[in-house]
Amino acid sequence: MAFASEIAKEFGKNVLAARERADLSQEELSFLAGLHRTEIGQLERGNRDAKVSTLIKLAGALSLPPGDLLKGMAWTSGAMRTGRFVVRSDADRG
Repeated sequence: MAFASEIAKEFGKNVLAARERADLSQEELSFLAGLHRTEIGQLERGNRDAKVSTLIKLAGALSLPPGDLLKGMAWTSGAMRTGRFVVRSDADRG
């Protein structure tokens, strides 16, 4: 079972990987996305949850579909119990 903090860490890994593929520094990404550089670092470390608007800004700055930054994450709803976040293994990612 994954908790919200694990989801933030998974999102951060995805942002970091995308930023490195784009050959951008945190400062360059922050400028392109209209975010503060420290926020990029907090997101990449999983210390901060991204708002939907932040997700859209980052995806636009990285020229990616927003879903690319959400790879490996899902929500499993429970029929008669509380749902939960799920971090999928690399083999489950598509």
